Amino acid sequence: MMKMQRVPMTSPIEYPMMAASTPQSTSSMFRNTYQSGFLSILYAIGQRPLEIWEKQVRSGHVKRVTDPDIRSLAIEILGSNVNTTFITTPINPQQALGIRLPFLVLVVKNIKRYFIFEVQVLDDTGYRRRFRACNFQAVTRVRPLSCTLPMKLEDGWNQIHMNLADLTRKIYGTNFTEALRVQIHANCRLRRVYFCEKLYGDEEVPADFKVFVLNAAKAAPSEAATKGDSKP
Repeated sequence: MMKMQRVPMTSPIEYPMMAASTPQSTSSMFRNTYQSGFLSILYAIGQRPLEIWEKQVRSGHVKRVTDPDIRSLAIEILGSNVNTTFITTPINPQQALGIRLPFLVLVVKNIKRYFIFEVQVLDDTGYRRRFRACNFQAVTRVRPLSCTLPMKLEDGWNQIHMNLADLTRKIYGTNFTEALRVQIHANCRLRRVYFCEKLYGDEEVPADFKVFVLNAAKAAPSEAATKGDSKP
């Protein structure tokens, strides 16, 4: 249902839960967009990586940094309280993503602090279900409209795969229709967040949808030429 994969070494104010039913008037960012393959919603290298994200920060920060392991840019989310520092998309709480691709993938760095992310989905009965993954809980907790899942990360950079269709079916006995909202809390570094239609083999994933952990003796790729921190 949720798969964590460590990236191999290479040479080169919380939004409240929305109503149970979905109003027909809710606008959507991607519902009328052709969806196939990969659909990215965050890329740290982009000119405006947080363009479709709202930032909420209390006793922390959300900024773009250069990560030493990949010698390239990442979005760093740090906060003393995981519940009060986060990014969320869409920006408008009355809007929905409308993404029908069933796999959510985060390319994320484990910085050995508490970390949470969550995704809200719509099922075929018209209910909104929220799946919340955290690295400081050992058991799964299921409620009628929300489910909290344990998450174990390897050291360094990881790829987290969340099968939304499988989770919705196994936990609630309903069918996944679309993803409505993604919210990523402190504490982590993000390289890419995207949806895809299936789990692809490593050779099928475009290079810029992956992250390469570099050996210290090797030269960094050209995109890592940017030095210092910058705000997105």
